[in-house]
Amino acid sequence: MREPDLLASALRDVGVTDVLVDETTRAAYSSDASLYRVVPMVVARPRHVDEIDAVLDVCRRTGVPLTTRGAGTSIAGNAVGTGVVMDTSRHLQRIVSVDPDARTAVVEPGVVQAVLQRAAAPHGLRFGPDPSTSTRCTVGGMIGNNACGTRALGYGRTSDNIAALDVLTGTGERLHLVSGATPPDSATVDALRGVVGRGLATVRTEFGRFVRQVSGYSLEHLLPERGTDVARMLVGSEGTLAITRLATVRLVAEPEHRVLVVLGYPEMPDAGDATPSVLRFRPTACEGIDARIVDVVRTRFGDAAVPPLPGGAAWLFVELAGDDPDEVLARADEVARGCGASDSAVVTDTASANRLWRIRADGSGLSARSPIGRPAHAGWEDTAVPPERLGSYLRDFEALMADAGVTGLPYGHFGDGCLHIRLDFPLDRRGGVREFREFLHAAATMVSAYGGSLSGEHGDGRARSELLPLMYSGGALDLFAAVKNVFDPDGILNPGVLVDPRPLDADLRVPMALPLRRSGFRFDEDGGDVTQAVHRCTGVGKCRVDTTAVGGVMCPSYLATREEKDSTRGRARVLQEMAVGTVVTEGWRSPEVHDALDLCLSCKGCASDCPTGVDMATYKSEMLHQSYRRRLRPASHYALGRLPQWARLASRAPGLVNAVLRFPPVRRAALAAAGVDRRRTLPAFATETFREWFARTESDRSAGGDPVVLFVDSFTDHFSPEVGIATVQVLTAAGFAPRITARPVCCGLTWITTGQLDAARRILRRTVDRLGNAAEPGVPIVGMEPSCTATLRSDAAGLLGAPATEAVVSRVRTLAELLTERGWAPPDLTGTTVVAQPHCHHHAVMGWDTDAGLLRAAGAEVTRLGGCCGLAGNFGVEKGHYDVSLAVADQHLLPAVRTADDSAVVLADGYSCRTQLSDLTERRGVHLAQLLAGNG
Repeated sequence: MREPDLLASALRDVGVTDVLVDETTRAAYSSDASLYRVVPMVVARPRHVDEIDAVLDVCRRTGVPLTTRGAGTSIAGNAVGTGVVMDTSRHLQRIVSVDPDARTAVVEPGVVQAVLQRAAAPHGLRFGPDPSTSTRCTVGGMIGNNACGTRALGYGRTSDNIAALDVLTGTGERLHLVSGATPPDSATVDALRGVVGRGLATVRTEFGRFVRQVSGYSLEHLLPERGTDVARMLVGSEGTLAITRLATVRLVAEPEHRVLVVLGYPEMPDAGDATPSVLRFRPTACEGIDARIVDVVRTRFGDAAVPPLPGGAAWLFVELAGDDPDEVLARADEVARGCGASDSAVVTDTASANRLWRIRADGSGLSARSPIGRPAHAGWEDTAVPPERLGSYLRDFEALMADAGVTGLPYGHFGDGCLHIRLDFPLDRRGGVREFREFLHAAATMVSAYGGSLSGEHGDGRARSELLPLMYSGGALDLFAAVKNVFDPDGILNPGVLVDPRPLDADLRVPMALPLRRSGFRFDEDGGDVTQAVHRCTGVGKCRVDTTAVGGVMCPSYLATREEKDSTRGRARVLQEMAVGTVVTEGWRSPEVHDALDLCLSCKGCASDCPTGVDMATYKSEMLHQSYRRRLRPASHYALGRLPQWARLASRAPGLVNAVLRFPPVRRAALAAAGVDRRRTLPAFATETFREWFARTESDRSAGGDPVVLFVDSFTDHFSPEVGIATVQVLTAAGFAPRITARPVCCGLTWITTGQLDAARRILRRTVDRLGNAAEPGVPIVGMEPSCTATLRSDAAGLLGAPATEAVVSRVRTLAELLTERGWAPPDLTGTTVVAQPHCHHHAVMGWDTDAGLLRAAGAEVTRLGGCCGLAGNFGVEKGHYDVSLAVADQHLLPAVRTADDSAVVLADGYSCRTQLSDLTERRGVHLAQLLAGNG
């Protein structure tokens, strides 16, 4: 039996039931949000806090290292390990209690920070620290690295907000520690007092020098004059000393009013110089960004994603809060006038402020590409210096970057002197790792000279622990070792971090060439390299968040299963392991790769919602292309993957085909042969295709109007001609003269999603040519099926190259886009309630805001659903996917439809969305064209 299996068996024997040793899971947990890769032997996910004790006991008896992991968003590499990785985020999510009178909450370590905020909000309270990953980071993880976040100026660090901890030390001793109270009598505490007593002078002179000195152990809390606060000292120890079972956190009152002041400066160091003057006004936040990151936001999401900013190339976002609105506004005016800004703006509107804060919140993901388009890496992303020295430090650091030939997108918590930046270290070229090491040593020497800290909130982990001798004296390092020996003498807990550290260039997750034959997609944005493409994922974990409340999509299968391997990040990690070839060993055909990608709906939600632009749908198509090229494919690839071909054949005798397929024995045989779940229905073929209708009625339509070419996709043509008819009616009424291509066209989507990319390329090339012939320059092309329109707008360039498609694709519009550009006045829909399910591809590629605006202009009352319908083309009908498809639909679509009034219109432009509705409900979905034409 393999060693992982023996270890898993030992864990199960002591009652730990959720233990995983499969290679897919081990690959998914091989990295966190850092640059490091360490494959665990076992992943254990305790269902109850008592199982934490059991996991530790097995690890102590067997001598296997134990690394505790929350959401896996650690940027320093402090949540990966060679032995057992214990994931507390899967089950330990219980908020035990909220005490509004005491202003405390008791939580299990896997509770997500944002969930705790929602529980405290009804009482007018909040947990103070709010890192940018607050929607997925766990309280246990925040305790591990002493997380701070944007509003640390107002609320402090995690260590400032811990009331009590229930922990297990590496020796198995359980301690109940109350912050501010005399620690309990125990062998551990007695030994700890002795260690500190022998090093009082060192602790008093080297620790606690400024707020963001997070590197190493925070030994200042153990000073007798500070009450030997062991609980606060353990915060930030990165799981190397103890494991949190339960935490009692302090809650603070939420202020009544917040105002954002945006200050503009010529350059980022100028913003750093101004920071001390801002602090005079008691802000709750003072964040710095510059034009580089703003430019990235514009490039990724369009100009509309960046609200107007004051003049300058660098900005401070200063938040002021209080209960007196007049006082807060007066302070805001003083900040705007009194901090040396070249321009300023006071933002009182919450929605506008949130849009600005979103730029800052997505910084970690957006900065994963450098200003020159290279991959940018963590490793030196978390330095802090005393705020009064920040401007000078920024100038010297920019000079160091220039000398080393690296670039990045700087931003950070300027009020605390903390700078975040990912740098484009050339790790993929010869000598790149050596240059990485040299830069980190030079940068550590510089920040130490400024009296700063290697880490301001992320912890040292594998990235910076080796550099601690450049910041601390030998006496301080001896104290670290002595403290580690008190808590964890056998070195079980997270070895290689802080004490006896691994070299900073060991275990790097360096991109390696994937075993390709001929790439199906071009991957132009990644230099034509699919290896760089799958390494886009930096692990920030936004795919683990339910973004559907704000109209997002990513990642529907993870939200259905809550399994890391089914998240966008987990899938990326498996693909990265495929490149390494030690755990995932059979390239694209590896069972682990197929397992990880099996439940990917190809919804493309990640392509727009992931800050780093991961496009798992494309990677899945590439995987299927590489795996099955010139080989026998699954039945569904021939049936569903070539559906447009079968539809054209059926159109010769649609009545007969429909009648035959309604016969139960034939229906069952057809479903089985096509690889379709037996619980699905077979769609009926139109008795008259849209193209036939268009030709039959052409003489009845006026030839007047501006020309527009309809992209007649296979779904509209053969299954939903009524959508095409309504589109013609709306366009004609809007003053257009619709026409179609002389011969049928197809985007090849079904071939793309099943990885038949050689065929898809031929189909797309033919379609682009035919659309170009039908639409002379300047004539718009309107797509009716969102997925097919999105294929032209995105996948066409990926398969054919942008130059070959630009002339045609640049003119492709959705119906709403064309009507809005035209300035068309929609019909009056006042009193109409619309429950809208935007198609995932529509959201990801074109965006649905134009449609929403058109409906608002019509007077409709619109409820916009997030998430995916769950059918997602062929995904939801394939055998083995039905239950997940139903679970995805049950996240938002089905509950919304169940509670909607009978008179409400369910708007679903996507054929797959309408099919899911008809399969699972009694409601009928309508297309936007049908609603505008009065056919809804």
